[in-house]
Amino acid sequence: MKEEQSAAVTAEAGTRAAKSRREILWTLFKSMFVLSACTFGGGFVIVSLMKKKYVDQLQWLDEDEMLDVTAITQSCPGPLPVNASVIIGYRMCGILGSFVAVLGSILPPMIIISIISVFYTQFRSNRYIAIALQVMRAGVAAVIIDVVINLAKNVLKTRRILYILMMCAAFICAYLLDVSAMVIILTCLAIGFADLSVNLVKKRKGA
Repeated sequence: MKEEQSAAVTAEAGTRAAKSRREILWTLFKSMFVLSACTFGGGFVIVSLMKKKYVDQLQWLDEDEMLDVTAITQSCPGPLPVNASVIIGYRMCGILGSFVAVLGSILPPMIIISIISVFYTQFRSNRYIAIALQVMRAGVAAVIIDVVINLAKNVLKTRRILYILMMCAAFICAYLLDVSAMVIILTCLAIGFADLSVNLVKKRKGA
């Protein structure tokens, strides 16, 4: 009798886990699809929307994890939203989660671009669409500024002098000195590895 009850409890727990996994996958696909469909202005815009969705609303990630996701996706080749989808999807449901998240991210642009390609001549010469795109630029600029402020706040919260100086130096190099973004990213990556190595050596000596 006890064995039957134990088996029933195990089966029920497995059913709940499977249902929860399906719900997570569906939420992952739906949220990525909506974010990708409503994002104009490039990858940095979707970073802010992802933070509000996965950190503030769903609480799947914390702010530090979102900051790490942003840094990794920007450092890797490929579109930022797709890279972020791979990481967030894998974080939630492994390889299947990555596949579902990427599918949700790429479907809206593919659909929209396919429609635009059919009516490209009409879109190009349409005065109202041109005005709408001009107006969108103002909104995109505001969202990007919001992303910059949030990321800067997260760096300041670490209270690490090295990270704060790197942030300021990266801004100066990119905005004032017109240094390539790839050079800045690789330099910051090298400094990060060096800092990590120094910390590991200190811990081993302390142990």
